[in-house]
Amino acid sequence: MRFNTQLIKWWLTGLLFLSLIAPVAAQVSADDWRVELITLRVANKPVNANELDERNRAQLYSAENLYLPRLDQPLTIEFGAPYAPAAQKLYYRYKLDGFDKEWIYTDADYRRATYTNLGFGAYTFMVQASPNGETWLGERTLDVAVASPVWLSPWAIAIYVALLLGLLLAFGTILGARRQAIHLLRDSEERLKLSLWGSGDQLWDWQIAANKLHRHNTWRQLKCFPQDGIREVFETAASNIHESDLRKVQRSLRDYLDGRTDHYEQTYRVATDKGWMWVLDRGKIVAYDDQQQPARMTGTLKDITPLVTAEERLKMLAASITNISDGVCIYDHQFQVVETNQSFSKITGYRRDDMLGHTLKLSLYSPDYLNQIKQMVQQHGTWHGEIEDLRKDGTVYQMELTFDAIFDDSNEISYYVATFSDITDRKNAERELRRLSNTDTLTGLPNRSYFQVSHSNLVRKRIMHALLLFDLDDFKKINDSLGHEIGDHLLMHVAERVAEVGRPQDTFYRLGGDEFNLILEDTADVRIITSTAKRILECLAQPFHISGHDIVVSSSIGIVVYPNDGQSSQELLQNADTAMYHAKNRGGNTYQFFNESMNKNAVRRLQVENQLRQALRNNYLQVHYQPKVSLRTNKFVGLEALVRLEIPDSGVISPAEFIPLAEETGLIIEVGDRVLRQTCRDMREWVEAGAVQGRVAVNLSAKQFLQPDLAKHIMGILKEEGLAPEHLELEITEGVVMDDPEHAIEIMTELNNCGIHLALDDFGTGYSSLAYLKRFPIQTLKIDKAFIDDINGAERDRNMVASIVAMAHNLGLDVVAEGVVNHEQASTLSTLDCEFAQGFLFAQPLRREHFLAHIATTLAGATKD
Repeated sequence: MRFNTQLIKWWLTGLLFLSLIAPVAAQVSADDWRVELITLRVANKPVNANELDERNRAQLYSAENLYLPRLDQPLTIEFGAPYAPAAQKLYYRYKLDGFDKEWIYTDADYRRATYTNLGFGAYTFMVQASPNGETWLGERTLDVAVASPVWLSPWAIAIYVALLLGLLLAFGTILGARRQAIHLLRDSEERLKLSLWGSGDQLWDWQIAANKLHRHNTWRQLKCFPQDGIREVFETAASNIHESDLRKVQRSLRDYLDGRTDHYEQTYRVATDKGWMWVLDRGKIVAYDDQQQPARMTGTLKDITPLVTAEERLKMLAASITNISDGVCIYDHQFQVVETNQSFSKITGYRRDDMLGHTLKLSLYSPDYLNQIKQMVQQHGTWHGEIEDLRKDGTVYQMELTFDAIFDDSNEISYYVATFSDITDRKNAERELRRLSNTDTLTGLPNRSYFQVSHSNLVRKRIMHALLLFDLDDFKKINDSLGHEIGDHLLMHVAERVAEVGRPQDTFYRLGGDEFNLILEDTADVRIITSTAKRILECLAQPFHISGHDIVVSSSIGIVVYPNDGQSSQELLQNADTAMYHAKNRGGNTYQFFNESMNKNAVRRLQVENQLRQALRNNYLQVHYQPKVSLRTNKFVGLEALVRLEIPDSGVISPAEFIPLAEETGLIIEVGDRVLRQTCRDMREWVEAGAVQGRVAVNLSAKQFLQPDLAKHIMGILKEEGLAPEHLELEITEGVVMDDPEHAIEIMTELNNCGIHLALDDFGTGYSSLAYLKRFPIQTLKIDKAFIDDINGAERDRNMVASIVAMAHNLGLDVVAEGVVNHEQASTLSTLDCEFAQGFLFAQPLRREHFLAHIATTLAGATKD
């Protein structure tokens, strides 16, 4: 009751205080909300803190720590916030940390916290106030320590521990021996397992009587134990042991089981999923039965595939090094010999025992050079070069030597390996090949390749010089008539004579065939150059006595001077060739300096050749036709096909310009075939239409005439184009048939037998033999235009034509006069009894469509007459 009265007084005091300070509530500080601990009660009776324990020296109001003995009665702590505004309306919450899990909420009417049977230990009491139940202020904390009971005091616990240790010691003493034995056994088993696992070996245990086999630490890649047919029956249709190893495994195992050997050990191959595995199989009998027969056998399988592979690789490398054709010498880090192979002895003559321990040396080189090699190997790890050395017998040989440094795991050089090959024969062959590649085998003179290198060096160094290029005139006739052997001897004699013409500093070359070249160095003097050219012509003019023949030859020389006539070796040689070509056109046996007009002609010649090739590709060749007229009836009796070349955007190219070029380049064969096919095609259409009668004449070039199977080729064209042979006449020049008359007669006879008419063209301009003329199977002679031009102005030409006509008639041949341009010529020819003529008087060469129109007009006029 006393407590309640006091409480009421505090409440009244609080209310009065609040009413007095309400006007200045806004001035209250945060410390005014502090909750204070007011009273401590035990069994609902107020007590002082020091009454509970003498260690509580401060009153509860100001205490920070509270020590409590072990209590069996409730403990109550009263609290309040006496200085807070409106203290009678505050809310409170408290919590004993370590005992309460959540906050406990109360209000101003019940400001106390009660606890019963607190366990020993440390707690923290916390209390807070709030004016609205949401915002909590003025927290007050108190550390509370509850004393432990006597039986849990440190002394009691120490006694307990001592008793426990005594029990444990006694128990440990009892079980010590047993545990030690178990640990030793387990350690032994663990060591065994780790050893097996670390070694990778597979342990097998074979119960011989029961024929059971157990495996430990099995391999994943080897699913089945090796099937030898003794320790375990085959699990598959065939043994997984290699067929070459199975018998030796069985024999070795039986020998051991029967007591013939002291142990069992065998290496063999076993099949796995990834191929063959090499294993080392070892075993020993560990138990016998009552009859002293093997009862149990244990052993291991070891995978030795890497070892076998490494061993085989080492054997292979050792065999390779031993038997390799290159010499091998191995030096230690001080360049002393430690090993050699067989080829080393074969190449050098020194045996292995002769070299061991010797220091590297090169007898033909200075010590400084050898030191340079060593430094290069030490710095870069390798050295390569070609050197010479002495064999044991003192002979010199060349070798291609390579030094390589071998490094150990510490990246230090441990060995040097020298590999070398004997290249003496190869070097001799290279020198010989170099000599042969730069020397003409027939004359011994420097050849074209050597000339190109030497001449290019002269031009590159800008050394003034003259180049004389020449060949022998009509050398082909000597080869054809006397044979190539005589021709080769002639070339050798020419080389000997001309080699004496030049000065000591001049160089004489054979470029190929009968073409030679003389370079006059350090001169552009025209007198020296012309004097040299004249001496060449003079020395060649003297007869050559070869195999009973006196041979006289001449030469055409083209001359260029550097730098006036070209700035490169190729340009100079090309211009010299152009000059030589012009010398030949002048009749040969002369020399010709190069000039710009020659170059223009050469360029034009090249341009025409390119245009001719372009015409063949694009079918620009055209066939024009010129009528042949009877001088007796003045009627059309036949025609001649003439080829024309007209390039779009370039104009017409004269036959006199492109026909000789086509002959020279060999394009005349393709041109002739094109003309013959087009002519046969046009003639067939005209004959079938009834527009043209008679024969069409087509010129046959020299190269066409010499083609093999000429008659067969021409008959094939006639058949393909559908023209009968009697409508074709082939014109062959006089010069072609007289080169080899007998062969010409054979070809002409074959053509004539096919029904093709033959005409001898340009008669009178060559060197026809009347003896051969009467044998030629021809039907017509064509008189060259050169005789017709002056037939009315020169008595000699008229008499010549009269003789040709009379001779032809006596041989039963028709005569055609070419190049008739006026009526006076036609009248004279008619008077001389010439049957046929052609020329501009009757018509110019006309295109296909124009020719047909011209023929129609001519026939109409003739019919009208």
